[in-house]
Amino acid sequence: MIRLPLQVQMFLLLLPLVSACSGQPTVSKSNNMNDKNKNPYYSNTDHQKLSVTDAEWKKILPPDVYHIAREKGTERPWSSRFEQFKEVGTYFCAACGQPLFKSDTKFESGCGWPSFYEPISKGSILYIPDHSHGMSRTEVQCGRCKAHLGHVFEDGPPPTGLRYCINGVILDFEQAAAVEKNYNKQP
Repeated sequence: MIRLPLQVQMFLLLLPLVSACSGQPTVSKSNNMNDKNKNPYYSNTDHQKLSVTDAEWKKILPPDVYHIAREKGTERPWSSRFEQFKEVGTYFCAACGQPLFKSDTKFESGCGWPSFYEPISKGSILYIPDHSHGMSRTEVQCGRCKAHLGHVFEDGPPPTGLRYCINGVILDFEQAAAVEKNYNKQP
């Protein structure tokens, strides 16, 4: 039997906790307009529930977005461009365009992923029990397309006390002026 140093044993024991939103690592490469233009389901204003096969999603989503959204993957901590992002606006689901979070609900949690204390609306998020990786957590999915977003924990700031730990790969962002302009175009 091989005896590992105590520090290595502790690291291995704590690894699942450090990776609170655990899954397969990936690097964010998407979140650009070209990806949205190839996606017939992407809309910031259509809130109809989507029923799209994983095979169809695989054809239209960039590989990193598909991995997070459909395979419940997780990006490496501190790899998201949105982790330290401070712009004012709205975060959307990168798979379908559903509005998810306002920037004024984003906070620095220190967990390595973009964190929010409240979704934009009750219907924008689905809550799914998750008992994977030997943990008991609550997975959050997009309320429109059921894309995996991350997890929600009860260690956030007031007023909700919640921390929505979200993969930045599955987020798109529009500045406040652009969002307002797009909504004013609608009939």
